[in-house]
Amino acid sequence: MKSKISHILKKEIREMFRDKKSLMMMLVVPIMIPLLVIGMSALFEMQMNRPVTDYNRIGFAYDLGEVEENLAKEFQLDITVGEEKEIEEQYQDGFLDLYVTKENEVYTLHGNDNDTTSYASSLVKNYFDAYKGYLQGEYLTEFEINPQEVIQIIELKEDIKETENYFSSYITNYAFLFILMAITVSATYPSTDTTAGEKERGTLETLLTFPIKSKDIIVGKFLSVSLSSVITGIISLILMVVSLVIAGNMFEIYEGVEMMLPVSSLIFSGIVIIAYSLLISGLCIAVASKSKTFKEAQSALTPLTFISFFPGMIAFMVDIESSTLLSLVPFLNYSLLFTDITNGTVNYLNIFLMLLSTIVVIGIVLGIIIKQYKSEKVLF
Repeated sequence: MKSKISHILKKEIREMFRDKKSLMMMLVVPIMIPLLVIGMSALFEMQMNRPVTDYNRIGFAYDLGEVEENLAKEFQLDITVGEEKEIEEQYQDGFLDLYVTKENEVYTLHGNDNDTTSYASSLVKNYFDAYKGYLQGEYLTEFEINPQEVIQIIELKEDIKETENYFSSYITNYAFLFILMAITVSATYPSTDTTAGEKERGTLETLLTFPIKSKDIIVGKFLSVSLSSVITGIISLILMVVSLVIAGNMFEIYEGVEMMLPVSSLIFSGIVIIAYSLLISGLCIAVASKSKTFKEAQSALTPLTFISFFPGMIAFMVDIESSTLLSLVPFLNYSLLFTDITNGTVNYLNIFLMLLSTIVVIGIVLGIIIKQYKSEKVLF
């Protein structure tokens, strides 16, 4: 039996490596990971180091006093003073990033909810905090009260140690999610070609006439598609690590952060990648086997690509933590384990349960496909 499986496996691998599209899916898709890591790092760096001149054009619909003008210079505000209607028009035309109106002693900040307004609003709030402090000091001095004894009645210090870098954690988690997506994309084409493609070409009918059990045929095909997925996953992991190290040396937001994952984390990441590759390969073969043509199989596999990616993305966005129960949930468990690995924590029980659920699902899926291939209906 092993000899027959090996013959099927060799046949499938030979065809897979001869096919340019399969090789492209296997080797080219992982190249997107360095682009993701470097691109998002550059975006974060740009946002963190955004120059004040990008959001300091502030309009005031009232006259400023000498103190306010001096504070505006101190906070690098590029001020425009005028009537409210005039100031509002300038803002609508894009000449201002924010504008302020005053009624009695109530100051109102006006703007639309966007990124630039957020930065401008934060800058102007700091300006008004300083102005309010000045007015409070003047008021207390008028009554011969030392402002420092009232305004600075308590002293606040911070001793907050950064346990992890937000940006590095964010980038690493998304890189792991993209690895899962790359593996899925890599599995779709060979699984389609080896099932629906063979039906369409008529080679499957010839293969089924050979004295080979359906079980051997399916296991051989499954192992070949899994090999393609594993290769993609390992290449993606290597490129992710390399790009993280490059980003760590290139961008200031990672200063003082060790971007290189520990060897133990890389080993466990490899285990998760292999387990996911086996699962997604089995599912792709199962879906593609139901299709009559190559094009039909590709359409049927498209939703699987999104299903594999979104559970992990949602879990990351809402900060779902791994647990014993969730370690049994396909797709979600891989993403949660990657998050644990990123945070430097490895739960052996969760990894065992993930492997157990993967084996069970693969066993059920392969059992269904083998049963299907025993019937002539598979050809029609």
